[in-house]
Amino acid sequence: MATTQVVTGTMTKSTPDFQFEADALASGYSRIVGLDEVGRGPLAGPVMAAAVVLDPDNIPDGLNDSKQLSAKRRDAIYDILLEEADVSIANASVREIEEHNILRASHIAMVRAINGLGTPADYALIDGNMVPRGLNTPAGTLVKGDTRSLSIAAASIVAKVWRDRLMVTLSQQYPHYGWDTNAGYGTKVHKEGLKSHGVTPHHRRSFAPIHNILYQEKI
Repeated sequence: MATTQVVTGTMTKSTPDFQFEADALASGYSRIVGLDEVGRGPLAGPVMAAAVVLDPDNIPDGLNDSKQLSAKRRDAIYDILLEEADVSIANASVREIEEHNILRASHIAMVRAINGLGTPADYALIDGNMVPRGLNTPAGTLVKGDTRSLSIAAASIVAKVWRDRLMVTLSQQYPHYGWDTNAGYGTKVHKEGLKSHGVTPHHRRSFAPIHNILYQEKI
């Protein structure tokens, strides 16, 4: 049975480091994976998760929380990670978000990501304060983990870049919502597109703005 712990540590670090991974290695674990998700808040598109096992001797320079990096720098580190780390990417679909809820769907994506690694990890560092149901790997949770752990920061970059690129592709099929720049979030352009062109199959119908539009169409 997998063991779970809440990893606390300092909350004052401005940039992530490898200390939590080093502590796990010192405890006898050998493959430490960082897990993070992106895309809980958008009105459209899947929720994405990434699992990344870094090579302790070959960590990309400038690795940081994805939100602290420019798009150009995220793209560059993303390419390096795909070459030099063990990376797995997974999602939970809009249908699964509707069937469960966004939190559960994000956890489903996380479990799929860690299960997709080429070589299984034996310890997971997870962004947040909950271990996903069904995760069979010993794990620790880290609130704001993408600012504290390099492995989680790497996962945040991979998940964000992959999802952003997916939304750019979807925007070519549905050009009226600005997904190429807003990644499905509820920006002014996106909401104007909803008013003028309606709801697509990629919209999350259980989310209030979409639900309200569909409800208004019925009355």
